[in-house]
Amino acid sequence: MNNTPIRVLVVDDHPVVRDGLKLTISVSPGLQWVGQADNGEAGVERCASLQPDVVLMDLMMPKMDGVAATQIIRQRHPDIKIVVLTSFDDKNLVQRALRAGATSYMMKNASMETLVDTIQNAYLGRSTLAPEVMQALAQEEDWKAENELTNRELEILTLLAQGMTNAAIAKKLFISEATARFHVSNILAKLGASNRTEAVRIALERRLVPSK
Repeated sequence: MNNTPIRVLVVDDHPVVRDGLKLTISVSPGLQWVGQADNGEAGVERCASLQPDVVLMDLMMPKMDGVAATQIIRQRHPDIKIVVLTSFDDKNLVQRALRAGATSYMMKNASMETLVDTIQNAYLGRSTLAPEVMQALAQEEDWKAENELTNRELEILTLLAQGMTNAAIAKKLFISEATARFHVSNILAKLGASNRTEAVRIALERRLVPSK
């Protein structure tokens, strides 16, 4: 780390949070508080005028949320690093924020030391993910692994999309009708579909089967 302090901007719609972060940053060697904004739109404007090194970005804010603000800031100022600091560890929100260009994703219950380390690492281009976030992403990967369709199930799903009955599928694949029915049940469960029609619709949307 060089002797130049890391310039930090805080974007959060809660005054108490901003005040707390200002205190943390102000007493931390190597960090410099440069300003604040109470919504994503104002955060984008502050980045243009203040040119911070790192932005601590809340996600749920009025006017413009943190994901949209992150994307705009990263497009306009690629050198500015974004550290998401939020109370939400929903995996979809995590993925959206990271795709938008956030370097790190931390929870607001993080300790002062952890937050300072995260800011310093983000400045150096190193990503930090809160344990809750890593767990949420790992659970999703486990779910995907458990619910991935086998080659046989994809084959049967294609036949379902062609309108075949269990009996017709069994005859075509030289399996018993009970086996065909078992595979169809597994397919519905893995796709989260309540019936064959819905399964075919989901399969087409996800491009699991060729469209007609």
